[in-house]
Amino acid sequence: MRTVKLAFIGGTGLYQIDGMEIIDTIDLNTPFGKPSDSIKIARYGGWEAAFLPRHGSGHRFLPSEIPVKSNIWALKKIGVQRIIAVSTVGSLKEKIRPRDIVIPNQLIDRTKQRPNSFFGNGVVGHVAFADPFCSELAALLYETVKELGYRVHKEETYVCMEGPLFSTRAESNLYRSWGGGVVGMTSLPESKLAREAEMCYALMAMSTDYDCWKEGEEDVTIDLVVQNVRANTSAAQAIIKKLIERVPENTSCACQEAAKFAILTDKNLIPRDVKKSLALFYDKYWK
Repeated sequence: MRTVKLAFIGGTGLYQIDGMEIIDTIDLNTPFGKPSDSIKIARYGGWEAAFLPRHGSGHRFLPSEIPVKSNIWALKKIGVQRIIAVSTVGSLKEKIRPRDIVIPNQLIDRTKQRPNSFFGNGVVGHVAFADPFCSELAALLYETVKELGYRVHKEETYVCMEGPLFSTRAESNLYRSWGGGVVGMTSLPESKLAREAEMCYALMAMSTDYDCWKEGEEDVTIDLVVQNVRANTSAAQAIIKKLIERVPENTSCACQEAAKFAILTDKNLIPRDVKKSLALFYDKYWK
């Protein structure tokens, strides 16, 4: 099976880029079920990257239905060390305009019904998550977006809500009072599971609207979101082309050993099936 160290998670259109060749399609079964879709391996110049449609081809999964555990396990299985996620968000600040790009450094979790850890079922682990995004990867992402001339913001907080409905006006203003910069539905549990799997994770948030807090602004509608998503696609593709060339082949980032001291359960007491399902991540610590 082909291995690749860099992956992009986002829409199906991300890898439909001029000059990019799809060289392999990987279908995997995981201990947690099937991923959202097959993984496409693309080559651009002398570089390769994996692409996984978060919602599946044809956009079939609600944010709360995305098989995130399967997605992260599958990417780890093919050797991925670094994930760059692309997400659509609403802006919670005047300065973050529709079609701006945000590289957040913090998260607020407002999800309610999503399995958000590989731990449990007989194994207890606690991984540090104070800084939820890989600072090295986020810095590289920010500089690349800036160099390409797009309006970009950093050091913002992403509020992850459950969905699938958009925010109420009261919720939108609450998130603003918390210091939220953008609001979306997909960064969690994706970022948490990537950290538990010891993978670097950074997010490129693409603003489509002002949510519903801004007086005198048209309330968010799916038509408006779709229009701005389409407008953002060419920007995302240009950034991806540049990133594929710039992301280093290897990393010594602390994310790669995030779970080194996390597991508290005696390895001899972990149920065999659970241990087998997590061996891809933690077998190096159990040997």
